[in-house]
Amino acid sequence: MDKRSKSADTSLRIASRKTPSRPPARGTDLSALFNVAAKTLAANKSSLNQADAANQNHGDNMVQAFKMISQAMASQRGAPPSDQLRYASEYLGQNSNSGSAQVYAQGLAQAAQQFQGQSAVTPDNALTLIQSLLSGGQQAAVSQGGADLLGSLLGGQQPTQQPQGIDLNALLSAGMTFMSAKQQGQDNVQAALAALMSAGPMAQSPHRQQSGQLVGNALLQAIAGMAKRR
Repeated sequence: MDKRSKSADTSLRIASRKTPSRPPARGTDLSALFNVAAKTLAANKSSLNQADAANQNHGDNMVQAFKMISQAMASQRGAPPSDQLRYASEYLGQNSNSGSAQVYAQGLAQAAQQFQGQSAVTPDNALTLIQSLLSGGQQAAVSQGGADLLGSLLGGQQPTQQPQGIDLNALLSAGMTFMSAKQQGQDNVQAALAALMSAGPMAQSPHRQQSGQLVGNALLQAIAGMAKRR
């Protein structure tokens, strides 16, 4: 074989090699994500306790609940997100007597259903997790309205699943909650979080609203950090 033929044969073999495919984008470590929220709650524990006029222990309960969630997810690391969320929901529901913790357990159960069949929680679908968590698992149209507001503020993200039928009155209520929060001096993200919680159990007491805002903001900041590292 002459040099020209050998060179052509080598080029053909190189061209025929398959270019290695890029690995799929890694999802977030859910245990680490919820640990961020636990740390934020711990830093605000005293103010949350003070906001709880009845029992003065909401901050303590929330720190304990989110530590439980993080630990439960750490024990299931490597499992699909739906399995991690479901396990954390069951663990929290069985091991915490706090009413607020039970609400978050319901939110985690709803999130587990939403992430069924998905391989990871990423910046593209993380809004679904926050929506389910802060709505206490209730798939109300007003929560969809809050999620739409929040999604538009985060660059067009939308929940992966849409509820059947939209209640225009509920959407109007979410919009009014958003505008009211803005008039009280809250920024766009905080106002959208308030709208997201407006029809669920988080809106039933000021201390739950306060802790929900802290949780939502902590998760959003962590998710924004994920997006920047892409």
